[in-house]
Amino acid sequence: MNPRLSCCLFLALLIVPTLNAKDKKKPSLPELVLSARTVLVVIRPDAGEPLDHPGANATARENVEKALMEWGRLGPMMDGQETDLVIAVRVGTGRAVTPTVKGGPIDTRPTVGQSTDTSIRIGAQQGYPPPLSGPGTSGPQNNAPHISNEVGPSQDSFEVYLGKTQYPLDSPPIWRYIAKDCLRAPTVSAVEQFRKAVAESEQPQQKKP
Repeated sequence: MNPRLSCCLFLALLIVPTLNAKDKKKPSLPELVLSARTVLVVIRPDAGEPLDHPGANATARENVEKALMEWGRLGPMMDGQETDLVIAVRVGTGRAVTPTVKGGPIDTRPTVGQSTDTSIRIGAQQGYPPPLSGPGTSGPQNNAPHISNEVGPSQDSFEVYLGKTQYPLDSPPIWRYIAKDCLRAPTVSAVEQFRKAVAESEQPQQKKP
């Protein structure tokens, strides 16, 4: 066979799967997600707070909780309560390596008081919340306040996990959205995209006789 023809056939075989992958429909969310009614919003355990914005992750968590309250489908719960879903958030810094502060009480909150145009949420933390990942999953943990150089995503991340398990964050996320400023109010586009994913997954079910 002509060497040039062989090379063209090989390149064609490489290109076809990529083109087919673009034509595939978006995967539907599982029934456990569609039937969920309660959710726990947490900051990823391995996320640190940027030194130039030490409350960034806590603010993102509150933005997501308020957006979920306005949606009305999922009710945010307090740490330690059993929920159908767990959503883990992490603020991007726009840089691959960022000096952050970790440990200590920086992201803890003994009480919660939130309100939207249609609802009010007030709660109190009872004791220390159980861990969301198993021991040794993310390496040795230093719970004392300390500064470190964090290597992580430069954009905001929003990950959905199934709840009602001992260590929900040890499993792969059911749904993930990563984009610049997707956790920022007032739009909180990560929640908006999740709402669209839920609606698209429910459409085939509604068409069934």
